Amino acid sequence: MSGPVRTLLFLQGPPSHFWRDLAGSFEAAGHRVIKVNCSTAEWLYWGRRRAVSYRGRLDDWGAWLAALIAREGVTDLIYYGDQQPYHRIAAEIAPRLGATPHVIEFGYLRPAWITLERGGMGGWSHFPSDPATIRAVAGQVDKLPEERVFPYSFAQEAFNEVFYHLVNYFYFFFFPRYHADRFYNPLLEYASAPLRWWRQARREKAATAALAARMEKPFVLIPLQLQSDYQIRDNSPYSDQRQMLREIFGSFARHAPPELGIVVKQHPLDVGLIDWCTEVMRLAREAGIADRVTAIDGGALPDMLERATSVIVINSTVGLHALRVGRPTKVMGVALYDIEGLTSDVPLDRFWSDPGSVDMQLLDALVRGLAGTIQLRGSFYNPEGSAHARAIIVERVVSGSVNGAGAFVDPPPRLAAARAANARRRARIAAKD
Repeated sequence: MSGPVRTLLFLQGPPSHFWRDLAGSFEAAGHRVIKVNCSTAEWLYWGRRRAVSYRGRLDDWGAWLAALIAREGVTDLIYYGDQQPYHRIAAEIAPRLGATPHVIEFGYLRPAWITLERGGMGGWSHFPSDPATIRAVAGQVDKLPEERVFPYSFAQEAFNEVFYHLVNYFYFFFFPRYHADRFYNPLLEYASAPLRWWRQARREKAATAALAARMEKPFVLIPLQLQSDYQIRDNSPYSDQRQMLREIFGSFARHAPPELGIVVKQHPLDVGLIDWCTEVMRLAREAGIADRVTAIDGGALPDMLERATSVIVINSTVGLHALRVGRPTKVMGVALYDIEGLTSDVPLDRFWSDPGSVDMQLLDALVRGLAGTIQLRGSFYNPEGSAHARAIIVERVVSGSVNGAGAFVDPPPRLAAARAANARRRARIAAKD
């Protein structure tokens, strides 16, 4: 691959061997890789490859990282998850020193997609939000990636996720100042998972029975996210999904037509530290709508999306799937796909009776624009999918084509909304204190 040699600084990666293999792909193309390990699990997954260990405090990370970038002549930063504390600081520092930050994550167009963006995701994404610009970006995409699926088992992903965080928990003394920023204590979180999995068949049976009764009448679907999701904490006005449910239920009680119901679906990867079915029904009783609300822990999401009259999310990628099947969708936080003419922009009180419709031509332009710029086919766990993704990532980073033509808007068009949402969340928390 032609072009000047680049020096890439790898920070934290996904809990798999993908990161180590991606570094090897860059080196095979003639480029230089530096890795900083901040935790024991990072060191373990990186293997015997050379790396620098950072064992200092998070408060000192920025100055230490800036010195490293300047000293080594770093041209690009590569990291997984842009809202991880170390990565937020790195994304602010790198551009001032002439280094370009790149974030890699699971794809917006899941499954079998990976996101590669310059600068950030979600509220920090530089992907355009203006419909005319999105259509222009889509028009520049000559050829969409071929339809390829790279299957892997849920157990494979779950094992790596649990192993990664428990290693950091039990072997913390190798990196005693590592700031994990976990929402839950990992030992408590993962200890509850086996009981939930053991009860899965019972949960699915109960969900099927509850849905059979509810689906005879029109309903709004509310798919919950993981309570620990960064997208709630950093791209919404909520610190807890119960705040969102309380707001929605209050509006529904006052303004929804009498024949309309609500189905709240628990996230399939939730380990059950919060009994969401019980909490949902408690909040529904508080609002006086318990007879119109169904809370389920199970069921097939695609079937529910097909049958729902509309959908409400905080900012989950489920919202994009809902739009793709033509369901009017209300976004309560900040999301990349929350675009004028695509998602519902009417006030929540009006949404129940007039949710609007989905501009399917604009949706097609968005999907085409995403697929041709900041999305790529691949997998962190399937070997063939990993090799396919790594080749594309190396080509885009080295050629400077990450985000592609027209798909990078500066400043990030959603950043002001994300910061305003965070301000409202902080004010809400302060009011409780």
